[in-house]
Amino acid sequence: MSDLGLHGYRAEQIFKWIWQKGARNFSEMTDVSKRWRDYLDRTYTIKGPHAVGIRHDGEDAQKYLIRMEDGEQIESVFIREKRRRTICVSCQVGCPLGCKFCATALLGFKRNLLAYEICDQVQLIQESVEEICTNVVFMGMGEPFLNTEEVFRTLEIMNSPIGLAVGRRHTTISTVGLVPGMEMLLKSPLRVKLAISLNFAEEDLRREFMPVARSNPLQEILRLARAYSHEKEIVTFEYVMIKGVNDNIRDAQNLIRLLKGIPSKINLIPFNEYPGLPYKRPTEKSVGSFYEQLLHSRHTVVIRKSRGQKILAGCGQLAATSNEQ
Repeated sequence: MSDLGLHGYRAEQIFKWIWQKGARNFSEMTDVSKRWRDYLDRTYTIKGPHAVGIRHDGEDAQKYLIRMEDGEQIESVFIREKRRRTICVSCQVGCPLGCKFCATALLGFKRNLLAYEICDQVQLIQESVEEICTNVVFMGMGEPFLNTEEVFRTLEIMNSPIGLAVGRRHTTISTVGLVPGMEMLLKSPLRVKLAISLNFAEEDLRREFMPVARSNPLQEILRLARAYSHEKEIVTFEYVMIKGVNDNIRDAQNLIRLLKGIPSKINLIPFNEYPGLPYKRPTEKSVGSFYEQLLHSRHTVVIRKSRGQKILAGCGQLAATSNEQ
């Protein structure tokens, strides 16, 4: 705005119109003079991704197939609960990490999303459901710490009182445990919640199913998690339970030993099956036994009810393959 010869406060006005009011052209910005509105309309455009498909599970979840300006597609999810309205955003088109139990890995990697493309997922879904979201989780397609710069820019817009105004305590970054990204977040002024997809208490098994673990040692991840819990927010460890792989009592005991002394919460996530992946969901009995074993620890333990499984919108199921309306 200063370069155009306008006062700097005009930038804040336009920022609010775009991110708080969802303006899609400058003529809507009534507190900007008509002469400048006309100039901005002639000179600039406001555009972004759009939904090309929406699937409802008939209960409390909706999955959006969203097309970027270059034609690439991603998926985002809206979850309605009693007092929470959560939007699960993607930060990459596909994912390069190749975790064996994740449907997104089947896509491979296409590109990183820009900050406005991530923020637009929130705005697009809010407009669709005509509700304001209370929580945003970076648990969609992609690894946030492989797109750190744009994710940090996203957080500035998302947490700003003149932006999307989602509180930092209601914003969660989920990572497979990329050490450089975790270090950056720890050193940054950002105080969002951090969730770590641990999934396996044994290093060898983790390396087998999550190739990224070969270059990101478990002890380094745990060191940073401990520091984050002490200095910023209590971390959450996510543990996807796969039948016959990591769902027995011994695995639960190993997990307790591994996380001893780290203030944290444990989310147990029974595996969400997906066509083309050979793994199965554990039995309710094995989930219950695992859960009861963890209750002997000092951690808060939750069995997460995955929403939207019927429409392949659960954890690990996003693959941008459906365009059913």
